[in-house]
Amino acid sequence: QVQLVESGGSLVQAGGSLRLSCAATGSTFSINAMGWYRQVPGKQRELVATITRDGTTNYAHSVKGRFTISRDNAKNTVYLQMNSLKPEDTAVYYCWGGVGVWGQGTQVTVSS
Repeated sequence: QVQLVESGGSLVQAGGSLRLSCAATGSTFSINAMGWYRQVPGKQRELVATITRDGTTNYAHSVKGRFTISRDNAKNTVYLQMNSLKPEDTAVYYCWGGVGVWGQGTQVTVSS
């Protein structure tokens, strides 16, 4: 089994930056793609960005050009660098490590 632990969520002003980290432990050899999703109360969880083991990335349109996903395979860690944050980026951000593999979530709040 794989366990994911996120860190880096915080309160930040609009226009600011944050970096989220997600460390994977356990059967990490089984992980190919990793990524980030986010969810606000009353809405479905939505894709933010994903990255495969060889570095191929995919972004939601709403974050393209502002967020950057990266990965350190040696450390089994995925990062999300978030710049030019907007109030609508406020959500709980979840790390994803494959089908049914989720972290506990980290809160990101962007104040206007």
